[in-house]
Amino acid sequence: MSDILKGFEPDDLDGHTIDELSDYLDSGRLPVIASIENSPGCQIALSAIERLRAVSGSLLDTDALNEPSRDESWISGILNRIGLEARAGREIPIQHPSPAAKLSLSEGAVRGLIRAAGDSVAGVLIGRCQLVGDVTMPGEPITVLLDVSVFWGESMQGAAARVRSAIYAELLRHTELTIASIDVNIHDVHFIKSAPDESE
Repeated sequence: MSDILKGFEPDDLDGHTIDELSDYLDSGRLPVIASIENSPGCQIALSAIERLRAVSGSLLDTDALNEPSRDESWISGILNRIGLEARAGREIPIQHPSPAAKLSLSEGAVRGLIRAAGDSVAGVLIGRCQLVGDVTMPGEPITVLLDVSVFWGESMQGAAARVRSAIYAELLRHTELTIASIDVNIHDVHFIKSAPDESE
């Protein structure tokens, strides 16, 4: 994994990099690094890296048997997106009854929410996540664009529907965004490693 992570230097993780965050996870998050633990961007990225590790460990891309670089490219692409999407980005307003109060969510936090909701769906892994539309204006229609990998044997239509449902429910629960659509682009299929034969 460390070789795959080389070259990613996201500049919006409070001075840290994806490589450093990966090493921090490898150490069991000890000793505690306050600048990582207190950084919302780092927390989003750490959660996403942990989910990616859990899923990628069970996958076997058969094409990668002959082309190892393709498998690394796939994981690297997701790690790169994690770094980019953890950036704070635009401020998404939240209504409050008091005119003196000004509340908002960062775009990075919402993308992290979307990625976590999508990754919670069995049989899929979220790649790119993008919010299209003016999220700074209440009531503006927003489109969520997703690139998704599915596991071999999963119904693509079924997987896309489950991802849309999970993400819509989380956005409805935690934001006031007006979601026009959630567009799911399934761009890759991965094979699950066979379980070892216990009789051998």
